[in-house]
Amino acid sequence: MKIGVPKEIKTNENRVALVPAGAEALVAAGHSVMVERGAGEGSGFGDELYTKAGARIVPDADAVWRDADMIMKVKEPIAPEWPRMRRGQTIFTYFHFAADEALTRAHLASGSVCIAYETVELPSRELPLLTPMSEVAGRMAVQEGAKYLEKLYGGRGVLLGGVPGVLPARVVILGGGIVGINAAKMAAGMGAQVVILDISLERLRYLSDVMPANVSLLHSNRFAILEQIQTADLVVGAVLIPGAKAPSLVRREDLKKMQPGSVIVDVAVDQGGCVETIKPTTHENPTYVIDGVIHYAVANMPGAVPRTSTLALTNATLPYALQLANKGWKEAVRENAALRKGLNMIDGKVVYPAVAEAFGLESVSVDKAIA
Repeated sequence: MKIGVPKEIKTNENRVALVPAGAEALVAAGHSVMVERGAGEGSGFGDELYTKAGARIVPDADAVWRDADMIMKVKEPIAPEWPRMRRGQTIFTYFHFAADEALTRAHLASGSVCIAYETVELPSRELPLLTPMSEVAGRMAVQEGAKYLEKLYGGRGVLLGGVPGVLPARVVILGGGIVGINAAKMAAGMGAQVVILDISLERLRYLSDVMPANVSLLHSNRFAILEQIQTADLVVGAVLIPGAKAPSLVRREDLKKMQPGSVIVDVAVDQGGCVETIKPTTHENPTYVIDGVIHYAVANMPGAVPRTSTLALTNATLPYALQLANKGWKEAVRENAALRKGLNMIDGKVVYPAVAEAFGLESVSVDKAIA
């Protein structure tokens, strides 16, 4: 199979979908790998490393998209890339379709086979290809939140851990999944008082066994959320419904009850966000203020630490990429139920129900779409 790795063109996105070691593994399995010139430089992987691994460096994105049977990316193809997609081509990346109707319709029109990292799902309900970036984003959420709490950035002027004689900051985390648990670890490690809200009692019981003493656990409901955000210095949105739009847990009118200069970091922004007033931002302009509350909503947070993120991503995606390359996507999804869940679109048909539901589109079964 011909595998193409284009350079990411989303604003300040420095990750790359495949490290040289991954390219070497694919070449060793008998496949050809094309990497756009300079694609790995933002993550510290020069063209010469890919060449040594057996990959071929091509001059531009057009060449990659034109010749590849399967495209591997980090972020969803954006508008300048849409004309390059073609029917029957497999695209393996993060898509987050349910948050973007234009993106969804562009990929439907292309007829490509869209396999989304974020919906590959194990029988345990674990999302193995979303997990590494959720770990990075959860840790970064507290890092960034602590920074924007500084007065210099318009924040309350609060140090997360406080000092002897001064109370630490209060961090409220909406969701106790991978993002939430990593955010809690960071915030607790910095000495903050942390509250995690989640609707699953089973998850809360698990967290009670693994979290330190400065992390409190609370069953999530409208009353509890309102009560907690009113005294929060930092609120982290960490809610995920696989493949679907995130629910709005913090409403516009709720902001008036929050403390001026408090910060919201909504990691769920990729899926539409769990804060009603959230809208995607970039690393260049990461924040905006509504009703005195700082909103941080960078949609590709792990792109700020591309070396770590790229290595973590390839560790997770490479085994699945090898299956797709070795067997072709049809046989690979027949044999691997987790990879089958990653299928979002086939030949102009939506096969992931949550995506269809988000925009009132028809959803067909994978078997029917393949037939």
